[in-house]
Amino acid sequence: MLPNLVLGTLLISATVLIHTLGLMVLSRSMARIVRWFRLHRHDFGRTVAITTTVLGIFAIHTLEIWLWAAAYSITGAIGSFDVALTFSTEMFSTVGSGMHLFANWRQLAALESVDGFILIGWSIAYLVAASTRHGPFRSGEHF
Repeated sequence: MLPNLVLGTLLISATVLIHTLGLMVLSRSMARIVRWFRLHRHDFGRTVAITTTVLGIFAIHTLEIWLWAAAYSITGAIGSFDVALTFSTEMFSTVGSGMHLFANWRQLAALESVDGFILIGWSIAYLVAASTRHGPFRSGEHF
């Protein structure tokens, strides 16, 4: 169990760092893009801004999922990377999986689910804030 906890803690730390840096880059980039293209002046521009934000968040989550999948593959918990990627996506999104790991790796999968739950929640909070700042929604109008 200790190796699972150590590896899980390292992976959670890495994904939190990726998420933090990713959202910082996304925030700065979107502010520049919105100013540069004057997207805040019309609904279509605000829709483009929020769509770009969603795609940026999706890219951040993709990187995090791939990191977990690489860990499953490298440790031998799952034989092939493509299966590890599917498993990781299911665990990160908290959907769960029909595939079961060996008993000595189950704790690691549970840690990924908790990590994904927290990071997805963080992304939703970020998206709500971004949608009222750059997107087509205005505080008081839609919320």
